[in-house]
Amino acid sequence: MPSLTFILAYLVFGAIAGIIAGLLGVGGGIVVVPALIWFFTAQGFPQEIIMQMALGTSLAAIMFTSISSARAHYRRGAVVWPIVKAITPGILVGTFAGSCLASKLSTGFLKGFFVFFLYYVAIQMLLNIKPKAQRQIPGTPGMFGAGFGIGAVSSLVGIGGGTLSVPFMLWCNVAMHTAVGTSAAIGFPIALAGTVGYIVNGLGTPNLPSLTLGYVSLPALVGIAGVSFLTAPYGAKLAHKLPVATLKRCFALFILAMATRMLWSLF
Repeated sequence: MPSLTFILAYLVFGAIAGIIAGLLGVGGGIVVVPALIWFFTAQGFPQEIIMQMALGTSLAAIMFTSISSARAHYRRGAVVWPIVKAITPGILVGTFAGSCLASKLSTGFLKGFFVFFLYYVAIQMLLNIKPKAQRQIPGTPGMFGAGFGIGAVSSLVGIGGGTLSVPFMLWCNVAMHTAVGTSAAIGFPIALAGTVGYIVNGLGTPNLPSLTLGYVSLPALVGIAGVSFLTAPYGAKLAHKLPVATLKRCFALFILAMATRMLWSLF
């Protein structure tokens, strides 16, 4: 059982993560995974499973927050359900397969992959890189392949897939606000399949901390998901009042610093 200090830390960080996600439209995993690595390390979790625990718990939290986000976008008519339906089979298979692979990989490799992904996200935000629309939504095989790739990478970095699915939809000539809303809905099957995968592959692992379900920490899940679910809508409201473009650039610099710190720790 974590101490009261860590329980409070989960609650406070959940509130911050929810506001950041709602304000900047970034996937919760981008900030949740590094925080969980720090929390779990401070609590003395075994080093060889810390990364799997952080990824599994992050995806479990996204499973709840994605529902809140998708509902908000649906009310504004920004979710294209045929796209969600078409991409979900590939998402489910790819995310589950990715979580199975992650359970076999070392913490060092997963950290390195996550650091690489942080640099990708930060540069994308700093330069405001958006792919030009060059085609239409592909057929069933193409959507399955895209979903598989998005799901597999998302499971390896513990995110809801927005940093991958939004550019894919923009490339397929989907309007930005619709791509963001549809991506929020796609986040649920990613989080669901990833959570199941990290639970199944973590069951029976030696030296798991108390109050865990496979590679999912239940106290961290309840603390972070419960509060971020409530604060994300406030972040969305602030997005209409604050200079989001400037805040995104500042946040991108923060991500670069965080990625560099994690990269340094690998050596």
